[in-house]
Amino acid sequence: MSWFIYYVLKIQLYLSMSYTYDYLELRRENVMLPEGFIYLETIDPSIIQDIRYASSNNFLGTPVQGYNAPVCITQLKIAQSLQKVQQKLAEKRMTLVIFDAYRPQRAVNHFVEWANNTDDQKMKKEYYPDIDKSQVFELGYIAKRSQHSRGCAVDLSIAAQNADGGYVLLDMGSPFDFFDDTSHTMNPNISDTAKKHRAFLLSMMAEAGFQNYSKEWWHFWYADELYPDTYFDFPIEAPDDSIKRDFKVATL
Repeated sequence: MSWFIYYVLKIQLYLSMSYTYDYLELRRENVMLPEGFIYLETIDPSIIQDIRYASSNNFLGTPVQGYNAPVCITQLKIAQSLQKVQQKLAEKRMTLVIFDAYRPQRAVNHFVEWANNTDDQKMKKEYYPDIDKSQVFELGYIAKRSQHSRGCAVDLSIAAQNADGGYVLLDMGSPFDFFDDTSHTMNPNISDTAKKHRAFLLSMMAEAGFQNYSKEWWHFWYADELYPDTYFDFPIEAPDDSIKRDFKVATL
């Protein structure tokens, strides 16, 4: 039986412009998580969840299929490893910011459909200004299968607390999901500050057992997978006891 929950998440992101998103009246299905999967907030609710694909603030410019709630689902051991990173960051008045974790296969299919529709160019300026959309497959930004669907990958960044108690995303040299060489982790043409921040992120994640995808500074995976050959498709729904979130994240 399906029902509607009223679930509000407000995020203000200061990039080249400001975005505010309200998530209301989300459709919820009765979905049981596979063994080994868990909601991140049950392990560490202090980690900021800015799930872009549940909103229009992404390279499609529309909510992605399968993202029925802006919540992070991942595997238990990954959540526990992220908690270790978060504890170390908290000592520095910093926090992890999760953009994506488990991703349903239907969402990956949505990406592929978008990539094949070359007439849809509405987000080109923000996400792929210097490449042709037809190149996203060969350049490694879009694939028909994703580690995210196996539950072993996470997209994230780090934010530092500012004077008013809010959090500011560290300058990583390019935005999340920016399809460009500047998003390659070891790109030499970004600022020294961005290089320093990327190195810090890599170090923190490596200590917790994660590996990085070289073409995306934000993408990390856990090699010790529970389901190396399984691509899940269950939708992302809010847990029954999900709390209202209200927070702000900003870039430098």
